[in-house]
Amino acid sequence: MVIGFSIALIVFSLLLMMLVLMHKGKGGGLSDMFGGGMQSSVGGSSVAERNLDRITIVIGLLWFACIVTLGVLMKVGS
Repeated sequence: MVIGFSIALIVFSLLLMMLVLMHKGKGGGLSDMFGGGMQSSVGGSSVAERNLDRITIVIGLLWFACIVTLGVLMKVGS
C-alpha cells in the first residue's frame, strides 16, 4: 500500500510541475526574466486558463492527500 501511494505521489508531483509550468506568467517573477513579461494581457483569464487553474488545484489537493496518507501509513507501520 505504501508503494502504491509512493508511486501516486511521484506521478502527481510530475503532473503538478508540468501544470504549474503551463500557466501564463502574471508578471513580477521569474517569467519576466525569461521574456514572459513582454506579452500584454488584453482580456481577463481565458476559459483554458481557468480550466488549467482548476485542474492544478485538484492535482495539488490529490498530491497533498497522498503526502498525508503516506505520513499516516508510515506512522502506523512503525
